[in-house]
Amino acid sequence: MTTTRNLPTLSGLGLVLLLFMLGATAAKAQQPFSTDNADVTDRNKFHFQLANQFDILQRSAYPSLRQNTTVFELDYGLANGVEIGVDGPLIAISNSKITIPKSVFGFGDLDFHVKYNFLKEREGSHRPALAATVNLELPTGNAGKQLGSGVVDVFLNGILQKSLTKKTVARLNGGILFSGNTTTGEIGIKSRGKVFVGGASLVKQITQKLDLGVELTGALTNSLKLSRGQLQTQFGGNYLFRKNASFDFGIVGGKFAASPRVGVQLGISVDW
Repeated sequence: MTTTRNLPTLSGLGLVLLLFMLGATAAKAQQPFSTDNADVTDRNKFHFQLANQFDILQRSAYPSLRQNTTVFELDYGLANGVEIGVDGPLIAISNSKITIPKSVFGFGDLDFHVKYNFLKEREGSHRPALAATVNLELPTGNAGKQLGSGVVDVFLNGILQKSLTKKTVARLNGGILFSGNTTTGEIGIKSRGKVFVGGASLVKQITQKLDLGVELTGALTNSLKLSRGQLQTQFGGNYLFRKNASFDFGIVGGKFAASPRVGVQLGISVDW
């Protein structure tokens, strides 16, 4: 995590440290988890996330050995309950020394989303919060270098969120990728066509500043072959070091070809 490939992350962290001094709203706690939450950015407010994940790839990915992915995301509250956003990865892939080139570095595919929180959770009610997102991912990454999928991806995701106690929140996601594939560099399902994606997370507030949680996520093609699918778990959390900013961290373990074997994620989230 200290190689030159992490320089974009360090410069991005400097940008974030400047940005969070400009505002003072409560930071969201979605990152580092892949399971999305039902909350959206407040109207006329911005939410910024920066994450760097270092992964050791599955043996089936050989001659590719490791991947370092830095993801920048910017969200904006367009209206009450409606959020729009854009994100994109900076990818570095390390290959076996017998391979030329030994490493690949560049930008991946650019993703745009719209998120609508159409039902909010109410205290004292058994009714959960519900939201939905629509994502459009453009093939801006170089597919020949494994930095992009080479196709346009269209993804619809449903989100259910329920507070089990005042300090514990459960989230469920279920979605379908109508076209394209789920790849980010060497990670993800590479076959084109419909992909079914699901995830569940449980997050508990440990102190006023610290949240910890665990999640399980997976993806399958319409052929339902597990060997070509994606299954991974993550343990992580957030530490609120300022009223509007949090430090995010996670440890990832995966199974099957489309997941990393093991990974570490560090990031930062800011609202203003």
